[in-house]
Amino acid sequence: MSGIVDLKRARMVKTVRRAFRNWATQFGEQFGVATGFSDISTKTLAFLAKGSDQSAFYFFDLIMNLQGLGSGFEFNSLTPKEKLSVMDRYLFLLDRVRFEHMKRLGWLDDYPGAEMAFTDLVFQFEGLAPPLQAKTPSLSKKHPAFPKFSNMGAFEREEFVRKLIPEALKLL
Repeated sequence: MSGIVDLKRARMVKTVRRAFRNWATQFGEQFGVATGFSDISTKTLAFLAKGSDQSAFYFFDLIMNLQGLGSGFEFNSLTPKEKLSVMDRYLFLLDRVRFEHMKRLGWLDDYPGAEMAFTDLVFQFEGLAPPLQAKTPSLSKKHPAFPKFSNMGAFEREEFVRKLIPEALKLL
């Protein structure tokens, strides 16, 4: 039985290595099965958080390789359903990267999915994304707007945190 688990793990490691190959080249860092948002450098985080066409490519490449859809260069060849699947995962990961940036700025204490690996969030997207998206990141008590934030309802809190993103991106 353990031989089957090892073979499955070996396939996973190979898939993840291939999926992160362009990340390793671009960013000069090591990425693996357990790589999470807190594990990437501030330089890499800043690049990914911008949401530019270049950074989108690296997300597409990671997601598509993990899902067995080819490389990010082949995004325009995907079916509409496949493109939507990749885009959903991309936007979800982009949010987590931006929340991580805000956490490093000291603006957030925590955010949903902070402890999770990129690979888990892609592979288990359907089960993980809805509950994580339903939770609002925790604004730090040290943030000047915390008193206002603490008096808001759940929907207003999420909107408030999202409105902080452009200001946070200016600090990259």
